[in-house]
Amino acid sequence: MSKPFRVLLYYKYTNIEDPVAFSQEHLANCKRIGIKGRILVGKEGINGTVSGTVEQTEAYKDYVHSLPGFEDLWFKEDEEDIMAFKKIFVRPREEIVSLDLEEDINPLETTGEYLDPKAFKEALLDDDTIVLDTRNDYEYDLGHFRGAVRPDIRNFRELPQWVIDNKEKFMEKRVVVYCTGGIRCEKFSGWLVREGFKDVGQLHGGIATYGKDPEIQGELWDGKMYVFDERIAVDINHKDPIIVGKDWFDGTPCERYVNCGNPECNEQILASEENEAKYVRGCSPECRRHPRNRYVAENNLSTEEWELRLSEIGESLTDIETA
Repeated sequence: MSKPFRVLLYYKYTNIEDPVAFSQEHLANCKRIGIKGRILVGKEGINGTVSGTVEQTEAYKDYVHSLPGFEDLWFKEDEEDIMAFKKIFVRPREEIVSLDLEEDINPLETTGEYLDPKAFKEALLDDDTIVLDTRNDYEYDLGHFRGAVRPDIRNFRELPQWVIDNKEKFMEKRVVVYCTGGIRCEKFSGWLVREGFKDVGQLHGGIATYGKDPEIQGELWDGKMYVFDERIAVDINHKDPIIVGKDWFDGTPCERYVNCGNPECNEQILASEENEAKYVRGCSPECRRHPRNRYVAENNLSTEEWELRLSEIGESLTDIETA
């Protein structure tokens, strides 16, 4: 029996003359259909993730495919037990994926070679191929391809500079890149080509497609894939899954993300429910005693209860940071 909800992940690079008007009309149709999610619209195209019932997602696909230039848009689908979003946002943006290049890349003109899951698996097993993760650091920490390079970056915008700084390590090798659904790789692989890399490939359809391939079944992926919705993490490897995420506090295997309780920090950290409670969801002593700690507020902890939890880990609300 299939699950009652669907999540659609998609993008398309195509010219949109008026992103603001397009966004307004698109939002009105999303509300009419009842779909929820987050959609970015720019002159270069559209990038979205939406969720709804089977009927709603089918109606949304029909609507998008009816738009001129979007007849062949490729939707990646997941069956789910819950709605992955609570609201619907359709917003105009300068870029549908932020790379902030001085001279932008048009993937319709310059991009790396598309690799299907089988070809990408072969690249993973090739010692002469560099497989580069193009995602944010917290995405990699939850799950990644076995042997993939983890750039020392916090977010996608920092990746070009990191490559420039480390160019000598893989300039003469084949470079293959991957991301969640393929959209980041479309633009970044094109940038690599423009930078002079001779042999550049990209996982077509991203990790999401790799995990659904009936032959590959997500093999050589470790951990879970981070997604930007209520699910947070989804399974990819259906052959021999392992956990690679480590609890922020004690380093034990963990695949549960939370945001630091300090609203001024908001760092995403992996933490078990037990450690979240023990450390009042604070990623540091300063965050644990922050006067607006959200964990404390959400759980109605009294000052005495708060102080007791901190004392059990050798801290106090009155600790003064020393140099």
